[in-house]
Amino acid sequence: MIGEDMKAVDAVIRQRFCSDVALIRQVAEYIIAGGGKRLRPALLLMAAKTFGYQGEEHHELAAVVEFIHTATLLHDDVVDESNLRRGRDTANVMFGNAASVLVGDFLYSRAFQMMVRTDKMRVMQVLADATNIIAEGEVLQLMNCHDPDVDEANYLKVIHHKTAKLFEAAAQLGAIVAGASKEEEEGMARYGMYLGTAFQLIDDVLDYSGDEVDTGKHLGDDLAEGKPTLPLIYVMRHGTAEQAASVRHAIESGGRDDFPAVLAAIRASNALEHTRQRAKEAVEQAQAAISVLPDSQHRKTLLELSVFAVDRSH
Repeated sequence: MIGEDMKAVDAVIRQRFCSDVALIRQVAEYIIAGGGKRLRPALLLMAAKTFGYQGEEHHELAAVVEFIHTATLLHDDVVDESNLRRGRDTANVMFGNAASVLVGDFLYSRAFQMMVRTDKMRVMQVLADATNIIAEGEVLQLMNCHDPDVDEANYLKVIHHKTAKLFEAAAQLGAIVAGASKEEEEGMARYGMYLGTAFQLIDDVLDYSGDEVDTGKHLGDDLAEGKPTLPLIYVMRHGTAEQAASVRHAIESGGRDDFPAVLAAIRASNALEHTRQRAKEAVEQAQAAISVLPDSQHRKTLLELSVFAVDRSH
């Protein structure tokens, strides 16, 4: 339904990624060639179409959202010392940590240049607030690393800041650019937030159950970085004493030495099923958030998108 719009967004991304600095162009081409689901831009486009938007401003805003997302990935991979994303070497492996951080900064600043061109204070407010909250989420996650005492509530707070906030902003911006009512805008924002929450929870599941070819990254990456994600938190709260001790040690020490034991503990417990159930609950809340919208093919597609967030294998 948004195929032509997505092509237009890709064209904007290529155009706005241009720079006189050769290294920025190199990293840009590498990132663009890596593809990705473009889920956040697609969400913005679908939200705008849901309210009958006919203009072209949503293409620029969708590219802004993708730039902010890509900047966070560049910085994440440096902080996490990741070496694989979307089945390819990460940019920090190819070009070095310094280049990845600085190109990420370029993307952030380019995104703000683009949003200023819209000359809409409401748009700038939503994106500025979202970017700041995402940064807070990154720091919260850093503070939680190697801490086995993080509980489910604190972990969900990280998800809401780090991942769900940009989904929320994308959906909200689509409503804003289309001139939706305040109630419709708030409903679309809630839809995006719950969709992003479900999306991250399924990422947590796939980190212990996915196919590396499908996911494009190594299984157990979160464990290697000492991140206490929801499956691990569940095992520590509901597993046997031996299982909990194994997971606790793995989070505290990081690395991959404990991965086989942790994976066995996760599979022996109800950890993945519990995490999937939390994701399904988030999807139900996302669907309820747009129940007030009139029935249309675009609304049906948003409902299908929420189902994909839980049922996906990559």
